[in-house]
Amino acid sequence: MQEREVIKILKDDLKFSDISIDKLKMFEKYLLKANKKHNFISKNTEKDIWSRHILDSAQLVKYINFKHVSLLDLGSGAGFPGLILALYFEKYNFHVKLAEKSPVKRRFLEDMIMKMDIKANILGNIYNEDISADIIVCRAFKKLEEIMKISREILKRPHKMMILKGKDAQAEINSLPIDKNCSYKLVSSITDSKSKIVLVDVKK
Repeated sequence: MQEREVIKILKDDLKFSDISIDKLKMFEKYLLKANKKHNFISKNTEKDIWSRHILDSAQLVKYINFKHVSLLDLGSGAGFPGLILALYFEKYNFHVKLAEKSPVKRRFLEDMIMKMDIKANILGNIYNEDISADIIVCRAFKKLEEIMKISREILKRPHKMMILKGKDAQAEINSLPIDKNCSYKLVSSITDSKSKIVLVDVKK
């Protein structure tokens, strides 16, 4: 998908504003510049940044209930998907936290939050923080089993999870131990027919 096609989807289907699109264009410029030095995203995907990274992250807005007020992005990296979601939800009373261990990536996120003029908090070591969130999101982070373990360790109450995964998503779900307090649903990604979004409902 070309940039023009992605922007049309962002505006028409996902309801990103013109101002948000302008901020995404600015984000693209700074990310590609930083990527020359730090390799935040694969060099092979730079030419497809709008579809492979921006739209892939943005599609999660379709599954977020506005009754929820806080979101945590585990392993935010260069801001996918958390920074994209923070940009979208800046017009709502929605609190986004970006968890990232790498100091270099945290500095980039801090810089982009300031330049894009959006609201988001950055966390370092999640185990040293008193974290509260209604939703956990992550992309290109860890195996599903480990993500589930982390979510249970840092959130001691019911929450939702939205995890961007590849073609092995169902196999990862099948390998999980049976837990009557968790339910899983797979939906197809709009950016890659083989990729999936794992929607998890953690009841307690």
